[in-house]
This record gives sequence, C-alpha cells and structure tokens, in this order.
Amino acid sequence: MIRSGAVDVDYPDSGGGRAALVAGSLPGFAVETERVAWLDEVEAYVPGQFYRRELPAIRAVLAGVDPVELLIVDGYVDLDPGGRPGLGAHVHEALGIPVIGVAKTSFHTATHAVPVLRGGASKPLFVTATGLPRSDAAALVAGMCGPFRMPDALRRVDALARGRV
Repeated sequence: MIRSGAVDVDYPDSGGGRAALVAGSLPGFAVETERVAWLDEVEAYVPGQFYRRELPAIRAVLAGVDPVELLIVDGYVDLDPGGRPGLGAHVHEALGIPVIGVAKTSFHTATHAVPVLRGGASKPLFVTATGLPRSDAAALVAGMCGPFRMPDALRRVDALARGRV
C-alpha cells in the first residue's frame, strides 16, 4: 500500500485560494483523510508559470499531515514528450516524491499522456507521471475507487477545493 494524496486548488473571484487534500492508500485510494487550507494571498496567474501560484497552496495543505509517498495533481506533469515541465514536474522537484498528473482535457503538445477510460465514459482522462512509469500511473488511476470517469478521491478533492462540501 502506498500512502497517497490528491491535491487541488481553487481561486475564488473574491481573492485568495483554497487548497484541498485527500489522502488514502493506493491501490484503490479510498479517502481516509481530508484537509483544506485557506491562503489569504496568492500570486497572480502568469501563463507558463502556473506552478508559482499552485506550489505555496500545495505546501500549505500538506503541512501538518502525515507525509504522503505519492501525490496526484489536477493537470499535467510534463507538457510534451520532451519533458517540458508542467505543474506536476515542479511539485516533484519541490517535494521529491513521485507525482501523477490527471488532466480532464487533452493538451495539444502532450501526445505522450496515457488516455484512461473509466466508468463507461467515452472521454478519457489524460495521465502523466514522474517518479514512476506512466503506464503504472495510468493503471493506478484506472484502479481508483469510484464508478465514474473521475475517481471518487479526485471528485472529492475538487469539491473540497471549490468549497462545495
């Protein structure tokens, strides 16, 4: 069993940011722990530097919880087959743990992402990874709990980040 976390961050129009974490064990990833952290101030969005906005929020929500051995982020680890870093690569560099990126939409240069169909969906999730093979990451995402396209843990962390819980 691998103690894993999934993180997501939302930026309300009123300002600030809400970071959410759910943690559990892979394979399966049934949610065992939840945490939300509020940031009063966040950096402005800068195209190509999204990680600068996300990393402080991810660090804040991970602070004070039992360490995770693997982290799942909403988005891409790398943006092309050449390894142009996306959010997940920066998280991996900052935290030193394997990172799986799960994106809901395709990115035109991310031709290396592994499509994963779940729950009878016709539209795949796009999986990238660092610190473990993409094929292993895709298998872990495919095997996560939940009957829908989005695994239960990722649906839950999204709802927490958006304040819909």
